[in-house]
Amino acid sequence: CLQQIAEMSKATVHMKDPEHLEQILESIKDSGPNTLQVISDFDMTLTRFAYNGKRCPTSHNVLDNSKLISKTCQAEMKNLLNTYYPIEIDSTRSIEEKLPLMVEWWTKVHNLLIEQKIRKDQLTAVVKESNVILREGYQLFFHHLHELDIPLLIFSAGVGDVLEEVIRQAGVLHPNVKVFSNYMDFDESGVLQDFKGELIHVYNKREGALLNTQHFQEIQSRHNVMLLGDSLGDLTMADGVQDLQNILKIGYLNDKVEERKQSYLDSYDIVLERDESMDVNSLLREIRNYHDCLY
Repeated sequence: CLQQIAEMSKATVHMKDPEHLEQILESIKDSGPNTLQVISDFDMTLTRFAYNGKRCPTSHNVLDNSKLISKTCQAEMKNLLNTYYPIEIDSTRSIEEKLPLMVEWWTKVHNLLIEQKIRKDQLTAVVKESNVILREGYQLFFHHLHELDIPLLIFSAGVGDVLEEVIRQAGVLHPNVKVFSNYMDFDESGVLQDFKGELIHVYNKREGALLNTQHFQEIQSRHNVMLLGDSLGDLTMADGVQDLQNILKIGYLNDKVEERKQSYLDSYDIVLERDESMDVNSLLREIRNYHDCLY
């Protein structure tokens, strides 16, 4: 019962319809861990938005703030951020309106990064020196999912090579973790020459993109989803899940809280307001305890 989960009664946790949420959770518990998959965004969802009052970097920022990027390039990136980020989080604009502008933003950023001739062997040090921090309780989160053999699909509009390195350095890149993101394409001498595949931005991250892949076969029988995101664009990440039965949506409301709160409450089952922890662990614990009692 939700009332008995201490983490769910914190002041930062909001639920519009606790009864409905209770039903979803019960149904997921009854179905068992082998029917569940977790689909998550990365930047500002699995990582912290802020630490000690200071903004934490996204996977793109890890590169932007590094010594691999020239001062001119940094200035241009900042310019793009100041232009396009307000559009991304503008609740008065439709997704259709934002879509071409997001593609424009990401394409410009990628082109700037390619110009910097980034070397593959420099990424480990850059991540190590950055201030990127996974949310409090991340070890338990990754550990629960690994132990119960629940796939964790990370869909990110960030830089795949960077975020994978963040997870690796944190010691939690388990075999059940799969990352779908913008991966760098290095030439034979290890210098960035392009980005691989289709551009992934904030409004086109979804499981449907996995159709016909080997991974899609592995998750076909997992009809229950726990979805974690920090933007309204993340809500489509489960589009394409086969025969979806239950979806439990958890949203991190990090920024512009007052103007966005209502739209988050209307869209997510649980909204975590300026909360830097992995409170979702309490729900995974419930699922796990229920499973342990049965077996």
